[in-house]
Amino acid sequence: MHLIEVAFKGNRKDFFLWEADELPPLKAAVIVDADRGEDLGIVHAHGELAQKRNAGTPHGYGEAGTTKKVRRLATPDEVKRADEMRALNEDARRRAMERVKSNALVMKLSDAEWQWDRKKLTLYFTADKRVDFRTLVRELASMFRTRIELKQIGVRDEAKRLDGIGRCGRQYCSSSWLPELRPVNLGVAKDQRLSLNPSQISGACGRLMCCLRYEHEFYVQSRKRFPKEGKIIKTKRGEEKVVSNDIFRERVMLRGEDGEVRTILLAELREEAEAAGVPLPIIAAVTPSRASEETEAIDEIGEVEEDEAISDEVIIADAQAPDVVETVASSAAQSDARERRPNRRRGRRGGRRNRPGRGPRDGSSDSTPPPQGGES
Repeated sequence: MHLIEVAFKGNRKDFFLWEADELPPLKAAVIVDADRGEDLGIVHAHGELAQKRNAGTPHGYGEAGTTKKVRRLATPDEVKRADEMRALNEDARRRAMERVKSNALVMKLSDAEWQWDRKKLTLYFTADKRVDFRTLVRELASMFRTRIELKQIGVRDEAKRLDGIGRCGRQYCSSSWLPELRPVNLGVAKDQRLSLNPSQISGACGRLMCCLRYEHEFYVQSRKRFPKEGKIIKTKRGEEKVVSNDIFRERVMLRGEDGEVRTILLAELREEAEAAGVPLPIIAAVTPSRASEETEAIDEIGEVEEDEAISDEVIIADAQAPDVVETVASSAAQSDARERRPNRRRGRRGGRRNRPGRGPRDGSSDSTPPPQGGES
């Protein structure tokens, strides 16, 4: 059994098992197991690279592995059929959008994806609030006579699926190579002294650009070697206030008590502070692994990105029983819940009321001794 990674429409990827001894070539079309049928995808990675991606990407299975298999290499006729199916995706999205308007639902259908064997149609949408689309999914199941799946995604996932060109002139990082969409907040821009104008630091999705995180670790490590801005330190000229730090030129701007401003190298400032008897603390260089752990605190302090209420449910309806609507938790929602649960801060229940050693909050005294083990 060999593990291979297969790519589908909209930058969707998944892992499958290949039973033959000889691995399929990269970018080869293959037929794989899908939801109650078959689907066609392109081989994206195999061998050692697939093993690493399985352990380090959000859509990977880790040590649990996968049971889904690649059935065979696709024939030219099957590839041609898949190309014809892609041409029907936009028509399906437009027809579904008409039903959305007729039901007066506040949602935007971003993309539609037919399964290769036409046994399922997946519709991706964005919405600012939670939407009750159970009636809609029944109508769509009757219209297309197939299994319908509606998935709510965020605006960043929408940009990843639809792809495009960023303000830098290159393809979106999320669509081309970025393995995971990590939260980005204003703290990242502030640490880098960037403009806080949303039009200058936001991407095509309307959220803060993913690339703001790329150099953030460097800024976090570098600033630890400098005295904090606004701090008063002692030098050979007496007490001076740190005005600003230039981490690239290793310079510090100081303002003395008489208002005189001067710029000095960080190494010279350390020598002056040491001569004054108050040496600056020497902080060792932070290793990349440790720096990444420290910068993850940004994610815990403010997971800012998705302001819209993304539903944790996927609504499915079958054409054979359109009145029966199935609600299942999305795999992304399940993985998010597993990742966020350990870091969740729970508030105190009841505050400090009736805690040992403290009286009731109403000011009265309670002299009843606590029960002594054995009976309650």
